[in-house]
Amino acid sequence: MFSYVSTNPAVPLPNLLGEFGMASASNSRVTLSEFTYKKGTEIYGEKEPADYVYQVKSGAVRSYKLLSDGRRQIGAFHLVGDIFGLENGSEHRFTAEAIVDTAVRLVKRRSLELVAESDAMVARNLLSMTTNNLQHAEDHMLLLGRKTSLERVVAFLLEMDRRLTAAGVMALPMCRRDIADYLGLTLETVSRALSRLHELGILGFIGNNQRQIMLLDRPQLESLDLQN
Repeated sequence: MFSYVSTNPAVPLPNLLGEFGMASASNSRVTLSEFTYKKGTEIYGEKEPADYVYQVKSGAVRSYKLLSDGRRQIGAFHLVGDIFGLENGSEHRFTAEAIVDTAVRLVKRRSLELVAESDAMVARNLLSMTTNNLQHAEDHMLLLGRKTSLERVVAFLLEMDRRLTAAGVMALPMCRRDIADYLGLTLETVSRALSRLHELGILGFIGNNQRQIMLLDRPQLESLDLQN
C-alpha cells in the first residue's frame, strides 16, 4: 500500500510541530515518519482507527465516502502543507486516497495530545485545526445544499485560486470527476460550467487535459459566486 522513505540517521528528521505550524520547546517529544503513496493508493480507510495525524509534503490527497448507492462524495482535497486525519472520535469518518504520487508526514495522534496537555501553544493549534475542519465542513454543506451548479464550480475555482495559484495559474492535481464528486454534480455539468466560464472570458486553459487554469477575470468570477 505504501513505501517507507528511509532517513539517514545522521540527518535529523524535520521538526514535526514546526512543520505543522506549531513551533514549541516540547517538539523533541514527538517523532516524525514519512511515507510515499502511489496515485490512487489508500492512505487510510473509513472507520479505521484514527491513530495518526498527517501532513501532505508533496502531491495531493482526497477524503471521501462511498454512499449506499455506490456514488462517491469527496469531502475535502488536501494539498501541500495541509494537515488531515485529525478526528474528533477514535475512527476515521472518511477514506483518504492519494490523487497523484504523494508523500506525507505522519505522527501519532496520542503523541500530539500528550504534548498538548502541557503545552498551551500546541493545544491552541490543535483546537484551531479542529475548528477549521468544522468550518470547511459547514461551508461545503452550504455549497451542496444552496448553490446552483455554476455557483458550485465558481466556489471551487475560488477555493483553488486561494490555495494553488502560482504566477496566475491553477495547476489542479484532481480530474473533473474528482471535482464533480466534490461538488455533488455530474461530470458533464462540471464540464459545461467550465466551458461557460471560458466562453465568458473568465478563465483560460493550458495543456490538453485542461488541469492548468488561468484566472483571467477574478472580480467577475467572484460576482458569480454571490448570486442566489
